[in-house]
Amino acid sequence: MTTPYGAELTDVTVTYGRGNRALDEASFAIRPGTITGLLGRNGAGKSTALALLAALRRPTSGSVRVDGADPFENAVVMGGVQLVREAGDVIGDSSIDESLGYYSELRPHWDSEYAFALLDQFGIDPSATPNKLSRGKKSALGCTIGLASRAPLTIFDESYLGMDAPSRYAFYDALLEDYTEHPRTIVLSSHLIDEVERLFEDVVVLHHGRAVVAETADALRGRAVSLVGPTTAVSKLADGRHALATRSLGGTTQLTLEGSLEPSEIALARDAGVEIARVSIQDLFIHLTQETDPVSADPTRKAAR
Repeated sequence: MTTPYGAELTDVTVTYGRGNRALDEASFAIRPGTITGLLGRNGAGKSTALALLAALRRPTSGSVRVDGADPFENAVVMGGVQLVREAGDVIGDSSIDESLGYYSELRPHWDSEYAFALLDQFGIDPSATPNKLSRGKKSALGCTIGLASRAPLTIFDESYLGMDAPSRYAFYDALLEDYTEHPRTIVLSSHLIDEVERLFEDVVVLHHGRAVVAETADALRGRAVSLVGPTTAVSKLADGRHALATRSLGGTTQLTLEGSLEPSEIALARDAGVEIARVSIQDLFIHLTQETDPVSADPTRKAAR
C-alpha cells in the first residue's frame, strides 16, 4: 500500500533572469493523503513551485521538503514523486508502449494493467508514437501516466488542458475513483477551477509568488456567502458588512459578502425571500487575486502554515 507523501515549502524564493522572482518567500504545506488544488493567475509561480517539489530545480533560498527530506538529487524520495505536465515527458519518437515500460521501471507502485485500461478508455493505441498524437491524446497520455504511477505524491500541472470536455470529466472521475481505492497525495494545478473544485480537499492560492491561501476547501468556501433576492432586503442584510461583489437586474440583487451569516440573519434572509448560497472556489479565487485584494488587507501576507 502506498504511504502518501507530505510536502512543504518554507520561505522559498526563486529568482531568474535579472532578479525577477517566480516565488517570493512562499510558504505552504501539502497535507499527505489529500487532493490539493494549486491555483494562481498566469505567472503566479505555480509551475515553479511544482518543479521544486519534483526536484527539477532548487530554490534560490528557503527550504523544500518532500516526505520530510530535501528532494533534490534524492533518488529514494523522487521514486515516489510523479510530475505530469501537458508536454507529457515521454519519448516522442518511440512507441507509447516503450515509454510506459520506462515508467514501470522508475515507479515502484506502477500498475501496467491499469495504464493500458486507461489508454483504451481514452482511445490511444499503445503502438503509436506520442509525436503522432493530437494535443488531446497527448494530454490523455500524460494523465494516464500520472494515474498509473500511483506515486505517493502525484502532481498534475495543467496536464489535461488539451483534452476535450468529455475526456476531462472522464479523467476527473478516474482520478477520484483511483484515489479512493489507492490513497496518495495528489496536487492539481488548473485554470479550470469550476470543473475541478469538487475534487479539492485543500487549496493553495499563489499570487505574485506568495501563498495568500493555504487551507481546507471548506474553510475557503466559508470565507464568503452569496445572497440573491429583492434589492431592499439584500441591502438590509448587507448593512455594515464587507461586500465582495454586487450584481443587480431590475429589482433583484446578487451580493457576495465576506464571512458567514449568524443563525438569526439566516432566518431574516429566508423570511425576506432571500436565497443563501455558498460561494464557489472560483469566485473566491477571483476576489483573492484581484490587484486590490478585497478579502485580505495585505495581499502579500504569508498564509499560516
